Amino acid sequence: MDEFINGCKKGLPIALGYFPVSFSFGVLVISSGMPLGLATLISLTNLTSSGQFAGVSLMLAQANYIEIATTLLLINARYFLMSLSLSQKIEQKMKTWQRLIVSFGITDEIFSLASIQDRSLSFHFMSGFILVPIIGWVSGTLVGETLMNFLPVTLQNAMGIALYGMFLAIIIPAAKKSLPILEVVILSAVISILFFYIPVFAFLSSGAKLILATILGAVYGAWKYPVKDKLLNVNN
Repeated sequence: MDEFINGCKKGLPIALGYFPVSFSFGVLVISSGMPLGLATLISLTNLTSSGQFAGVSLMLAQANYIEIATTLLLINARYFLMSLSLSQKIEQKMKTWQRLIVSFGITDEIFSLASIQDRSLSFHFMSGFILVPIIGWVSGTLVGETLMNFLPVTLQNAMGIALYGMFLAIIIPAAKKSLPILEVVILSAVISILFFYIPVFAFLSSGAKLILATILGAVYGAWKYPVKDKLLNVNN
């Protein structure tokens, strides 16, 4: 129980940070005309901020299931690497079903804080560590979509830009710190614009255009700025 409580305490700051973001997600879903409760269900079963916003935008664009699944796979692929890395820090005796529960709750913030813990991570600790942020994320979504009907109409309409604000909040800080990221962002944006305005690409759906722009931008970044492995000097 002490391990669980300690995990809850570690996860509290993350939950507080998640609340306003998930609040805007709940507001966005309701303002888009989707049914009440859908936003909370999405947050409860996904727990991926940028993925959820992107998924809703594709749903509104009437993308098909394959396009939505492919886009979210690309956006959330980083969680594979995070989970693989974090598996080296968890207790070896942790059972498979416990690992599956822990892997569901891995997010960027949870991974970052869990990685710097100076000890092995037990299931009880990780349970508390992911539970509180999940509560913060889901409750923020629930409050957002519930209170949406009580907000002034002008504010409801303004909440429609939450999706774009979310994406800008993700890419601008990273682009300011890294020239390669800035290049990839600009290239992806240009490709997306070309797909939209050039008639020859009119046969592509919105989801397919997003997928292609993302893949082409990522391929350019991998080709132009490959990550070089650090060589370890080993004395024979």
